[in-house]
Amino acid sequence: MTTRCGYVAILGRPNVGKSTLLNALLGQKISITSKKPQTTRHNLLGILSEDDTQILFVDTPGIHSVEPRAINRYMNRAAKSAVRDVDVLLFLVDRNRWTSDDEQVAEIFRSARCRKVLVINKLDLMQDRTAVLALLQKLQQQFPDAEIVPVSAEKSQNLETLLGVVRTMLPLSPFYFDENQVTDRSERFLIAEILREKLMRQLGDELPYELTIQIDRFEDDNGIAHIDATIFVEKDGQKRILIGRNGERIKQVGKDARLDMERTLDRKVMLTTWVKVKQGWSDDERAMKSLGYDDV
Repeated sequence: MTTRCGYVAILGRPNVGKSTLLNALLGQKISITSKKPQTTRHNLLGILSEDDTQILFVDTPGIHSVEPRAINRYMNRAAKSAVRDVDVLLFLVDRNRWTSDDEQVAEIFRSARCRKVLVINKLDLMQDRTAVLALLQKLQQQFPDAEIVPVSAEKSQNLETLLGVVRTMLPLSPFYFDENQVTDRSERFLIAEILREKLMRQLGDELPYELTIQIDRFEDDNGIAHIDATIFVEKDGQKRILIGRNGERIKQVGKDARLDMERTLDRKVMLTTWVKVKQGWSDDERAMKSLGYDDV
């Protein structure tokens, strides 16, 4: 049987819906999401295997023009590195919002030498057909060498059309991964991301960007996963906010994370968390490497 296989990077500004799109395309959640920008910090491979096609989607951090700290520079490097040697590049944009960050991604998209698809998100909110056609025409003029596909990542609308376009762009190749594999990331990485997602959804605007997770223990004992995790923040005040009054916030976060971990791991989880201060970790290259930010 003739098969196709290739890498498809998903680029876009922060909070445009890249992780939501990846999860919708795969039909299951492997990439964490929240309403806060810069939720995704690492490139994440999602593997979609069909009868004769294997699509290797790469979810990337949102590319942003302001780089105040080392972690911002790391995320931009990670996203830009995904463009190298991919077969197809998806540029995800909002239907009615264009920012300086979008323009920065557009420059990368225009200069890429692979096949290209411009994906317009939030199709479900585009009710005026005339306006839709006008938008498509405008974008086609701006990106003449790209296919253009409108979708709704959140509502899973028109995703089969997008997949159909991507399939035709992939090279003839054997599959790179086992057909039952959905990501190349370890369970340890995925559970750390689950915990970080719950924290980002619970906390205010600033603190989520100054916390990170380290999994200290991950052991199986009689079908139960015993997980010890340390949550690092940068200031004592942040530690108090994260723990909450009488420890209520960290207890609720742990409960929500444990339930998601059990669904992901398909077994019972015993989760223990600690909160520690590691001053300035998000602007310290050495500290970041020690915490797992070294895969670019």
